[in-house]
Amino acid sequence: MNRIQEHRKLAGVSARRLAAELDWTTSRVGNYEQGLRSPSLDDSREIVYALNRLGVRCTLDTVFPPRFENEVA
Repeated sequence: MNRIQEHRKLAGVSARRLAAELDWTTSRVGNYEQGLRSPSLDDSREIVYALNRLGVRCTLDTVFPPRFENEVA
């Protein structure tokens, strides 16, 4: 699970604007946000960098939380 959409919406950034910043299609961003596809590590970093350029203050771990954070012991 990722938090791309959560961070994007909190900052008032549209999916279209994020896609334009990344030079990707809006559907590609949507597929990642909905969990239909999983971005590579490089793409994940690009998403975080783009969000930060758009004024969102986030890190790789806040947008893509480590799986162990969600696991119950």
